[in-house]
Amino acid sequence: MADEPIQPPPGDTQPAAQPALLALRDQIDALDRDLLALLNRRASIALQVGEIKKKEGSVVFRPEREAQVIDGLKAGNPGPLKNDNIAPIWREIMSACRALETPTRVAYLGPAGTFSEEAALGYFGSSIVRVPCASIDEVFRNTSAGVADFGVVPVENSTEGMVARSLDIFLTTPLFIIGETSLFVRHNLLRKDNSLDAIEAVCAHPQALAQCHEWLSLHLPQAERRPVASNAEGARQAGQDARLAGIASVRAANEYGLHVVAPAIQDDAHNRTRFAIVTDPHRHPAPKASGHDCTSLVVSVNNRPGAMYDILAPLKKHGVSMSRLESRPARSGQWEYYFFIDLQGHPDESRVDQAMKELREACAFFKVLGTYPVDVH
Repeated sequence: MADEPIQPPPGDTQPAAQPALLALRDQIDALDRDLLALLNRRASIALQVGEIKKKEGSVVFRPEREAQVIDGLKAGNPGPLKNDNIAPIWREIMSACRALETPTRVAYLGPAGTFSEEAALGYFGSSIVRVPCASIDEVFRNTSAGVADFGVVPVENSTEGMVARSLDIFLTTPLFIIGETSLFVRHNLLRKDNSLDAIEAVCAHPQALAQCHEWLSLHLPQAERRPVASNAEGARQAGQDARLAGIASVRAANEYGLHVVAPAIQDDAHNRTRFAIVTDPHRHPAPKASGHDCTSLVVSVNNRPGAMYDILAPLKKHGVSMSRLESRPARSGQWEYYFFIDLQGHPDESRVDQAMKELREACAFFKVLGTYPVDVH
């Protein structure tokens, strides 16, 4: 009958698109073509900038410039695109444009699938040459030797505090910090078999094992906790032996063909790790002031009454805020300590410059680890 509904052909379960939806799709297609044209125009101008930089002998990557670009876009963002999405989008755009000028080689704690790799990609974008390293020490060595232009090293975790090995190397390395990034760390138990049964050992970086202590004690009390160089290395080993499990990211699970047996097993639901971006000061200048900067120092003072006051007094006098103060044994056998300090501000600001000069006079050891834009989300 004429008034009966038209039946779709057998196997056709997709309803016909409404005219309004088709019209919106056409608009999106047109905008995508416009965006591609604009991105290519941006890339062309970036190439011109690169030619000028080559003639001047200046560097391609300027972290303070990229931070200012992202800050400006977020300040002028009318929505509905959220400000949290601005930085990841533009980092990828800038990464692709930089790659047209010269490849950026970035060292990080590997192998594939580590949180360090994720931090490197989040900071520099995916258009980089990846240089995975077997240890934090190797990240510093490869960056010092010029194998990589930059290194990405973990320095602090919101649950376990400082990453001791990174801070120890900062005392003697010629590298300095030119940027930072922080990463939400979601630890997952990974295994070949999709079961918690018969797990003999859990392999992961010592920090990850510590960050999952309570969960492991409750669910796998009999399993050995086996420290390895990285979480991805633990996942790799778990992929080769069904008796093992690893603690790592979903990316590592995909990389090594593992099941996520238990997701988000970290003890702190808000677990974050902060990474420093390091490079050789002879190959890359210190970033200029961006307006939102951090200056990292390591100092030591003679063991005398009022020594800590002498460190803090110049900061109070000149109105400089301190966002971090960590102590680390000097290993001299004399109960002496190094103090790792983060100051808010840049030495180009007179108040910061004066405070640092007076602080230097009060210290037996004083080293600037770097001045850099604070993490741009």
